[in-house]
Amino acid sequence: MALPSSPRVLITGIDSFTGYHLSQHLEQSGFSVFGTSLGGSENKAASENKNVYRCNISEPSQVLAALEYCKPDYLIHLAGISFVGHPVVSDFYNINVVGTQNILDTLLKCRVKPKKIILASSATVYGNQGIEVLDESICPQPANHYGISKLAMEFMARTYFDKLPIIITRPFNYVGVGQAPHFVIPKIVSHFKQKAKTLELGNLQVEREFNDVRFACEVYQRLLLCESSSQIVNLCSGQGTSLLRVIDLMQEIAGYTIEVKVNPAFVRPNELPKLVGSTTKLTQLIGDIPRNSLAETLQSMYAND
Repeated sequence: MALPSSPRVLITGIDSFTGYHLSQHLEQSGFSVFGTSLGGSENKAASENKNVYRCNISEPSQVLAALEYCKPDYLIHLAGISFVGHPVVSDFYNINVVGTQNILDTLLKCRVKPKKIILASSATVYGNQGIEVLDESICPQPANHYGISKLAMEFMARTYFDKLPIIITRPFNYVGVGQAPHFVIPKIVSHFKQKAKTLELGNLQVEREFNDVRFACEVYQRLLLCESSSQIVNLCSGQGTSLLRVIDLMQEIAGYTIEVKVNPAFVRPNELPKLVGSTTKLTQLIGDIPRNSLAETLQSMYAND
């Protein structure tokens, strides 16, 4: 899709795993990329030509300053508390809900009028449904404060659908270079890079989505440019892979066999054998998107220094 000359996009939480890859992807596609970060340098360009503005989204005055500085044509809101084990429960709601409301309220009051606003929710809002393929019509049942806060954010944001051009995404798992090592796929890759002899995991047979972060970036770009708004949509591929298959692929890539031990502490009770998202609505909005194979994704992670 052809772009007008260098449209400006603001990515909140640009220093996150997703923000880093998304900023690169959008820059390569012709966008002028700006970002916010809790640790960013105010009014100074950061590395790789990203203009990063220091902003705590729980402070409305800082949100206003960032928006007026960046003047985005598009906005992708990634900033928030995403670690389920975060110790301060109130942070989930102060940042994920009130922080998002600060952004939306400020957009209504200031002169900045983006053509599209994307808010990142999470597939964790679905909770344990006892259903293998999750679509957007299912009533959410989040089971932790992270998921509850994201669902609360969704309900809050829906009250702005008639005022702002919003799309809410529910991302399923995606992986890639630079992802934090406490996630399962980086953990597996790291063990192989270190030539470890053993690896402890949970249920090896369950199938989950492990999409490439580059796939997620292309989805975000197409959602920015599509004509639709006032939508909640899965960010998913509908393709599940077992951890056992991931191990097999990594053994082929690394050229040796690792001993895998099932740690009962990592096995969740009543875990569904397969859990993926329905792509029907996403495809209706933006069409089919080519995907890298999981082997290609794992190879890129393994080869990264």
